[in-house]
Amino acid sequence: MDRPFAEHTAELERDGYTILHGVFDRGRAAALVDELGGLAARLGIGHGTNGFEGYSTVRIYNLLAHSAAFRSIPTEPAVLGLVHHVLDAECLISSLSSIAIGPGEVAQPIHADDQVMPLPKPHVATVCNSMWALTDFTEANGATRVVPGSHTADRDPEYRADHDSVPAEMPAGSVLVWHGSLWHGGGANHTTTTRVGIAMNYCAGWVRQQENQQLGIPLDIVRTFDRRLQKLCGFGVYRGLIGHIDQQTPAQRLFGDSSSRMLWDLDRQD
Repeated sequence: MDRPFAEHTAELERDGYTILHGVFDRGRAAALVDELGGLAARLGIGHGTNGFEGYSTVRIYNLLAHSAAFRSIPTEPAVLGLVHHVLDAECLISSLSSIAIGPGEVAQPIHADDQVMPLPKPHVATVCNSMWALTDFTEANGATRVVPGSHTADRDPEYRADHDSVPAEMPAGSVLVWHGSLWHGGGANHTTTTRVGIAMNYCAGWVRQQENQQLGIPLDIVRTFDRRLQKLCGFGVYRGLIGHIDQQTPAQRLFGDSSSRMLWDLDRQD
């Protein structure tokens, strides 16, 4: 890690976000950009069609179903450790997608990723998200804009209102991690190049995931995931109980995984 873990957690608690530098190298970043370009062409994905996703932005969802190149992203230790600090070790993948902001894109409306949840604010963390910079993120090319400290606000931002924000500038290979209540949004791209990032988003184990991982990823692909990735996708249970099928975890039921224990196993007499 580029700085001590405690410094990053302190920034998360104070500002609602932190930036990890040097999580991956530029060679891997370039390879992922190429992979995304091929996927967009193969899947026939074009620009967004609404003001929130952007009219000059290309987004590819459900990346784990499309390419093995993205499998190591959800379990990256440097990032996952911070996510565990905000949520807990039984968090889930909420969504894994790419966001390529093209030239001429306007700024995304400032929002909070947890604002669709009907909970009074501030509240216990339900979401923790991250943005992997596959290209340099600058103010000019649309770096994510954040409102420091807004994760402690007692309300959500007014949609399309002006909010004082700062760009989370970072070189390729860096990862921005933020609390789900933080006010933020993609920036405007005033350059002639595309800003490419991967949105690796997590939620608490007791919260419904943004993307339905269990139906969205073919089971033949899930079978090839390691146990940690399977559990992050929701094929485990939360605290030994939530999400079980007839007293079994989904991984036990589907893949014969015998490593999981249910809550009631703790009280067995045999």
